[in-house]
Amino acid sequence: MADECLFCGIVAGTVPAQKVREDDETLTFADTNPQAPFHVLVIPRKHIPDIGALGADPDAAAALLRAIRAVAQENGLTDYRTVFNTGAKVGQSVFHVHAHVLSGRPMSWPPG
Repeated sequence: MADECLFCGIVAGTVPAQKVREDDETLTFADTNPQAPFHVLVIPRKHIPDIGALGADPDAAAALLRAIRAVAQENGLTDYRTVFNTGAKVGQSVFHVHAHVLSGRPMSWPPG
């Protein structure tokens, strides 16, 4: 666990979150500022700062992708968007890699 990491606090249970799904390697919880009717964050339990660093850990990367697939299936999502932000300039505000999974409304391109 990284000191002062909000998501590590959620993993540790010291920060409350509305958990949607969890397994030994990942945790999924509702976004506190949802941008779609369905908006969750999928994170590895292990502290990894961003998707670039996740690329160096194939086991954690595979676990995260499995969790995204599982949360979509468990919630009946057939159309959904998965977003990773890397760096403060593009919107990453918590430096613990996380995937936003959004669904339930039309989405345009490009985002932002």
